[in-house]
Amino acid sequence: MLTLGSTVLGVNDVTRATAFWHAALGYVPREPGDETWIILVPASGQGAQLALMLSETPAQDHPRIHLDLYADNQQAEVERLISLGASRVDWDLYPEDPDFVVLADPDGNRFCVVAHNPQ
Repeated sequence: MLTLGSTVLGVNDVTRATAFWHAALGYVPREPGDETWIILVPASGQGAQLALMLSETPAQDHPRIHLDLYADNQQAEVERLISLGASRVDWDLYPEDPDFVVLADPDGNRFCVVAHNPQ
């Protein structure tokens, strides 16, 4: 049996990316990392891991894999993430009535902030 361990993002600066994702999600290092690799986990101990790996490859404009971050207050979270260093993406693939906003982290990795409406 397999289980999903971590989602890995390639970044240009592991220290800067660690600071951004810590501020964005409240994630903390699982163990000490270095300038090439670190695994972040929720401070509560529950939830998905996010690994950051040094990469010289540029971020893709239309990535095949991305993060969806669910937000109870989408607009407030988008503004908070922008204040932390994220940027808005001029996304050409929005549907007519999107429930998500596309942002990029400081390294240009695209991610979505999805309006979370629990049923």
